[in-house]
Amino acid sequence: MKEVPWQIIVFRKSLKKKEKLKLINKHFLISPDSIILDLGCSQGTISYFLKKKGGKWIHADFDFSNIKTAKSLLERNVIQIHQDRLPFLDNSFDIVISLDYLEHIDKDENCLKEIHRVLKPKGKVLISVPMIGRFFFINKFRRLLGMKPEVYGHKREGYTFNELKEKLKKNDFHLLTFKTYSKFFTELIELLLNFLYVKFFYKKKTIKSRTGLISPTSEMEIKEYNKSLQFYSFLYPFLFLITKFDKLLFFKKGYASLVWAEKKWNSGKKLAYF
Repeated sequence: MKEVPWQIIVFRKSLKKKEKLKLINKHFLISPDSIILDLGCSQGTISYFLKKKGGKWIHADFDFSNIKTAKSLLERNVIQIHQDRLPFLDNSFDIVISLDYLEHIDKDENCLKEIHRVLKPKGKVLISVPMIGRFFFINKFRRLLGMKPEVYGHKREGYTFNELKEKLKKNDFHLLTFKTYSKFFTELIELLLNFLYVKFFYKKKTIKSRTGLISPTSEMEIKEYNKSLQFYSFLYPFLFLITKFDKLLFFKKGYASLVWAEKKWNSGKKLAYF
């Protein structure tokens, strides 16, 4: 029997990532002929599940430790890139997926320009980023706990809806769909789990990655923290039930967003990089 990859073991006990994947699966369609750039593939977990929808994929990240980890799960077409320069020809891809990536790089607008360049005319981009705003109280609590953006590997705390909308408009994207997830209870539990991990385990981390200090980044860490993870597995059903209270907050936006946008520009070459 094939051993379950450690990334999938961690995912099965996640709260926010599972909610994100569920939302993507509900609204995100891929044709079998689509050529897809997975920009910021991280450790490959979400990509692993999305690939089952079909299409031809290239996975990319600027962090070498992420590339190494993702290759063990995704196997093929995993490459290292510069933060905001893409080594692909103009009009190469039908879809670009960039999940939790823009907040990790210095020049996010340069990256959006590059995404626009490599997309085919009428190509689509799926972006997820953390949300900020006046009434996002957990963000204030996060700062009180000392969980600064750099702990998460972030260059900025997040984006307001208007800021994200303007950045897309400025770079010639038409916003198609905007959804949020991870409301108050999910975000609060995620914050407390991240805080405990940083407080008790991050100094022992064997690998530093762009995704910060908030979770395991290698199979070695999973084995080392096995007892703690077993205890968390015991608590997981109770924590999962608490997140269900988010359904009562139907009038509130979540602390993370999913944006589906289309490239406006309608000219150029139609070549794919493989």
